[in-house]
Amino acid sequence: MAHTMSTFKPLPRAVRIWLLAGVIMVFFQVVLGGITRLTDSGLSITEWAVIQGTLPPLSTAEWEEAFAKYKEAARKQYETLHRGMSLQEFKYIYFWEYVHRLWARLMGVVFMLPFLWFFWKNLLPKWLLKRLAIVILLASLAAVFGWIMVKSGLHNDQRTWVSAYKLVIHLSIATILFGYLFWTWLLAARPPAVRFPKQPYFRRLAWLVVSLIGAQIALGGLMAGMRAGLIHPHFPLFIRGSAFWEALTTTSDLHWQRFVDYEPARAIKAVVQLLHRAMAWGLLVFAAIWHVKLRRLQAPMLLAERSRWLYGMLIVQFSLGIITVINCVGRVPVFWGVVHQGGALLTLAAALFLSYTLSDVPDQSQ
Repeated sequence: MAHTMSTFKPLPRAVRIWLLAGVIMVFFQVVLGGITRLTDSGLSITEWAVIQGTLPPLSTAEWEEAFAKYKEAARKQYETLHRGMSLQEFKYIYFWEYVHRLWARLMGVVFMLPFLWFFWKNLLPKWLLKRLAIVILLASLAAVFGWIMVKSGLHNDQRTWVSAYKLVIHLSIATILFGYLFWTWLLAARPPAVRFPKQPYFRRLAWLVVSLIGAQIALGGLMAGMRAGLIHPHFPLFIRGSAFWEALTTTSDLHWQRFVDYEPARAIKAVVQLLHRAMAWGLLVFAAIWHVKLRRLQAPMLLAERSRWLYGMLIVQFSLGIITVINCVGRVPVFWGVVHQGGALLTLAAALFLSYTLSDVPDQSQ
């Protein structure tokens, strides 16, 4: 779509603000999903009631009923993690899952009402309508797969949490939604871009970085879903490296059934952690090489500036990953885990912004 930007007409400021509000709301929805996961709240609501579920339990009897349903449907989690939980403690985990679902409903309202108004006023060009249709499809897929993910942990006495694989699919759809909507906002806002002889080469590299960050976010979802950080809460790997190597080479875990029922499989979790760490190092090295190449070519100042934003976010995100993993003692730290997840989306946004800067769009800086 970027190559046809020269045919686009500037969009009204209200439309651009609306699109940016959507990006921000998706960002916080993913963050709320992280809180829900790390507080073990995801299985607290055992039904998917789109309309009726708008209101939480309002009486003591309704709360007792919801609590009883949780203890029955999520028996493995309750008996493993929350045996003896009081009704007040149940309300706490219920709260985060409820807010996560309520925020999704709010996003639907914030999207639909302005959309109808802008459509009625004929303020949405065809290219934007097509992209918004894909946004609706992605949001619907994320919602449906969210429930599929939750169901994977209900009425399953072999699983303490939801399936990490279905969690990754849910997170990946949400990440694609965030990235696609952010790119749509960039097309609408049309910040300045650059032109220089090596632009096509660096554009390909920029999109490679976007892809690697997307893969890293998916690996982070596996880390969280499998609680893989608990395997080796140390940095770097040579601290208690023998223990990590022992977990990594547990051959009894390396068969198909262990990949499906991975909770007791230390080797699989160790592999996931190793891949996540390796990808983080790889991104840092890649970004460093990128900077060296830009300096040698004396690239445009705007490109160098936005490259620094990405490199800065990668360093911050790498540091947050270290803090998160070394605090994975007994359980994944909620605060650091959530900040790390939010940082991943901001890093993705920085990479997309850099890719946009290198796209074939009119140079409005002239």
